[in-house]
Parts: sequence; C-alpha cells; structure tokens
Amino acid sequence: MTRTVQFVPLLVAATSVSFFTAAGASNSTLSHPGHLQNLLAEVSIWREHHLAEPSSHRRGGTVLAWVLSFLAASVSSAGGVGGGSLFLPILNLVAGLSLKHATAFSSFMVTGAAASNVLYNLLCTAGGRHVALIDYDIALQFQPCLLLGVSIGVVCNVMFPEWLITVLFSLFLAFCTVKTCRAGVKIWRSEGVGAAHDHSKEPLLPGGGGGDVDAENGGHAGSDDRGSGAGFPWKDVALLVMAWLCFFALHVFIGDKHGKGVIRIKPCGVAYWLITLFQLPVAVAFTWYIIYTRRKKQVLHSQEDYGKENHVDAKRQALPPLAFPLAAFVTGALSGIFGIGGGLLLNPVLLQIGIPPQTAAATSSFMVLFCASMSMVQFILLGMKGIGEASVYAGICFVASVVGVVVIERAVRKSGRVSLIVFLVTAIMALSTVIVTCFGAQDVWMQYTSGAYMGFKLPC
Repeated sequence: MTRTVQFVPLLVAATSVSFFTAAGASNSTLSHPGHLQNLLAEVSIWREHHLAEPSSHRRGGTVLAWVLSFLAASVSSAGGVGGGSLFLPILNLVAGLSLKHATAFSSFMVTGAAASNVLYNLLCTAGGRHVALIDYDIALQFQPCLLLGVSIGVVCNVMFPEWLITVLFSLFLAFCTVKTCRAGVKIWRSEGVGAAHDHSKEPLLPGGGGGDVDAENGGHAGSDDRGSGAGFPWKDVALLVMAWLCFFALHVFIGDKHGKGVIRIKPCGVAYWLITLFQLPVAVAFTWYIIYTRRKKQVLHSQEDYGKENHVDAKRQALPPLAFPLAAFVTGALSGIFGIGGGLLLNPVLLQIGIPPQTAAATSSFMVLFCASMSMVQFILLGMKGIGEASVYAGICFVASVVGVVVIERAVRKSGRVSLIVFLVTAIMALSTVIVTCFGAQDVWMQYTSGAYMGFKLPC
C-alpha cells in the first residue's frame, strides 16, 4: 500500500516545479534557486529509484496505473484526443516503466482507445442513425501530409536541443489551450443565443436528429454523403489504407535510429536518406489525387444540389485547396518534434478551421487510429518486449473509450451544448502543458547541472 501511494509526493512536487518554472519565465532570477535545485534533484532520485525497483515490488503501482489509464482514456477519447501525453506520465511514474517502454505501451493504448471510438461511431451510423460524425473527406486531405510531417518532425526532434523542444512545446500548448478555450466560450455563447430563439434545435449527435442544426451552434446540416446515410465510403477508406500501407512500408524499411529494421541498412546512409526522402513524392502524389477527385466531386454535387449547400460546406470550400494539407503537415511536424501523437494537436486545428466540435472529435480519433496503429505495428515488428502487458493496457483503454464517449454524449444531449467537448479538450491540453513543463524543466535542469551538451546536434 505504501508503494502505491508513493507517487503522490512526486506529483505534488512535479506540480510545484511547473509553477516555479512559470515564475522563472517572467522573472529573470528566482529568489531561492538552491531550493529549486534540491527539489529537482530529489524528484530525479525518486524516479530513478522507482524505475530500478523489481517489477514484483510494483504490483500496487500497476493496478493504480490501470485505474488512472482508464480515467485518462475515458476523458481523452471523449474529446477526440489520443491521450499519449497523459499515458506517458502514468506509465513512467506509477507503473514504473522506462520512457522507452512507456512510449511503446502508449502506442498500444492510443490505438485501443481510438479503435474503440471509431468503432462506436461506425456502429451508431450503421444502426439506423443517419448522422455520420466522421468526416472522411477531411481525413483524406489530412492523412498523407500528416504522416510526412511526422517523419520530418522526428528528424528535427533529433537535431533540436531538449531545452528548446520543452520551451516550444510548453508555449505552443499554452497558446493552443487559450485559443481553444476562447473557441469554446464563443460556441457556448452562440448556443445560448440559439436556444433562446429556437428551442427546436438540438446538438449534432448520432441519432439525435440534429440535421438542421446551424454550424454556429456546433452542428451542421447533413446535405452531402457524410450526413445523408448514403453508405459507408469504401473508396475513401481504401485510399486511406493505401496511403497508410505506403508510409508504413517505408518506416519499416528505415527501421529505428539504431538501424534495426526489416532490412539491414546503415543509419543515415545513402539508402536510409533515399527511403526517407521518398516519402515526399508519395505524400505529394496522394495529396494531388485527393484534391483532384475532391474538385470533381464538388462540381458534381454543386450541379445536383444547387442551393442546398450548408454553412459548413460553403465555409470549407472557400478555403484554399492546400489549406488542409498544409495544416496537416504543420500538425504532423509539430507532433514529430514534440514526440507526441497527433490527437492533441489535430482537434484544436480542426476546431480553428471551423469544423463542428463533435465532427472534429470523431474525425480526429479516426486519424489518430491510423497514426497510432502505424507506431504500434512497427514496435511489434522491431521485437518489442511485453506485448502481452501492453495488450492489457490497450484493452483497458478500449473499454474506457466507449465509456467516455457515451458519458460525454449523454452530457451533451442533456445540456444541449456541444461546447462541452471543446472545454474538455481545453482541460486535457492544460493538464498536458503542466505535465510537459514539469518533466521538461526537471530533465533540462539536470542536464544543465551535470554539464551535458545542450546545443544543436546533427541528425546522425
């Protein structure tokens, strides 16, 4: 029991570190730098001691990690966020896994949660509920450049010093948290105005009959194939799977940074860079084909459904053709640089573009499934240890995801406010900001005090 609750002082200390770090950003000097150094040192010693313990001594921590993972997956999936930023601290601090193993386990957990979320949305649509929340058109335009951006971001992650990554990530998350919160407040107010003028409007929910909901109130009228129940878009999903397989094959051939892959190639050798650079024409080819077919589809729909176009579709078509691919590339690059899944950044980006909250959450989970499953399968092929234990965590997140989605759906249906999803994403991002600041500040400070090199590095 004592080992189960040992992590509590660490979390309290880590939270204190985040506030010390924030204060240090606004004041050039700290009044008691020695106290901060001692606190960081004690936290680091606790982490090393906890990780060095035999696994048999950490059974209480494992059970607690299961419970916390269930809660984290429930909240994350309900907001359409992968949850990797919450899973890593749980696996590292509570379960006692090293960061390397925690990263591999996290890919299993994110895949399980995203698969459950996507399956729930598909079953809701197939069960006679006419509103499909997943926007496959957005997923198609995002996926190729998203995967390309992740690859480039990973290279930048190797080159950038850790202090720069920590500072950029903390500032970026804080900025996104503020922007997303403002978007939530705006949607909340518009929902209040809409409810005062029209009590017949309902939020866009699977089977909720909200097909006529205005976009300003968090929904959209389903005038196209996505909302009309015209059938499952097999061609779009097949194209997504083809893009996934192409990038997956390239990643498997490249292997990890130690040269471990399906084929033996020298890390950062000629073959390594040729395969890496080949991702660029693959992404361009898929993106060009997707934009070309999308334009043809728009022309056809405009001729058939003239005058029936809703506000969301009109706003989307007003964007430049490369708006979604460029947004996807930037999102993927930031995800690769910061070493996280794309879910934490995808949802805010979709919200800022103007996608309704529930569509953004469902579509983000759909895209996260492709990204996380790629990492998971790659870990398996590269000889990952502890697949059985990781599968247990994935199963827990699978169940938790359904619970989270059902709970938030009922809360939205009862309150009539889809802005609750936006506020949920804001809370997750704020918590992630604190966590990243805590452990990033600790690791950077320990590197500085130990005299480690803290400059830019070569990619190889």
